[in-house]
Order: sequence, then structure tokens, then C-alpha cells
Amino acid sequence: MTTLDVVFVLLGVVAVGAAVLVVTTRQLVHAALWLVVSFGALAGGYLMLTAEFVAWVQVLIYVGAVVVLLLFGIMLTRAPIGRSADLDSGNRWAALAVALATAGVLVTVLVRGFRTAYAPLDVAGQGAAKPLGESVFRIWVLPFEVLSVLLLAALVGAIVLSRREI
Repeated sequence: MTTLDVVFVLLGVVAVGAAVLVVTTRQLVHAALWLVVSFGALAGGYLMLTAEFVAWVQVLIYVGAVVVLLLFGIMLTRAPIGRSADLDSGNRWAALAVALATAGVLVTVLVRGFRTAYAPLDVAGQGAAKPLGESVFRIWVLPFEVLSVLLLAALVGAIVLSRREI
């Protein structure tokens, strides 16, 4: 294993560890900050794969915009900032079973659906950003935009559901 492989694996471990801490911490603001760490490790992984454009998009959009929106959502909904017993519903085992089943379905769909799909990153003279950008903005632009609308709808729904006077 080369040094780049070791760094890539370490970034993956940091990303997964921070993602686990996002869903297991009992403080909502700390969960948002662990999300920043997870997104940052993913951006580092993209840099290791010589996908600089995707790494900076990860930093600007996800670390910058999505986490700020999440923190504003926390503030607007008047969610408890510190530790709160109200955040634990007691359904940990059911939630774990649903999470594992969902992860299994997603991994199966991704492996079967994208087994032959790839973006040629080593095209001579073009660099890594051009073919990857063409792939993202020609083939995958509609799913990306649908996901962004879905995230926005989820944020608006959380704000509406949390308002007590409605």
C-alpha cells in the first residue's frame, strides 16, 4: 500500500466515524458539526482521487450551504440546543433494523445499477475535472436537482411541523 492509499483509507474511516457520530450524538448542534467533519473527509477523499472540482463543490455546497441551512433550521424550529431526553424515542432497535435494511437495498441498487457506469478520468490532456464535469452535468443533472428539491422540501416540512401555533 502506498501513502496515498493509507491517507484515503484514513479519510474513509474519519468520514464513516463522523457519520456514525452524527446519528448517535444526543446534542443536535454537535450532530451538525460532526456532519461538517464527515463532509470534509469526503472532500479530502475526492481530492485523493484527483477530482478537485467535485471536492470543492463538496466543500462549497455541502459543508457551506447544507450545514448552514441545517443550523438555521435548528434555530428557526427552536429545537433544544443541549442534551434533551425528548430526542430519544426508545425505538433504537427498530431504527437500527430499518437503517440496515435501507443500507442493504441502497448498496444492492448502486452495485447492480452502476456496475458498468464510469467516468474516464485519465483522458490524455483533459485533466480529471472535464470528463467528470461532463458526466455530472449531462447525465446526472436531473437526479442532482431532484435531490436538491427533495432536501429543500424536507427542510420546509420540518419548519412547518415544528411550529406550534399552526
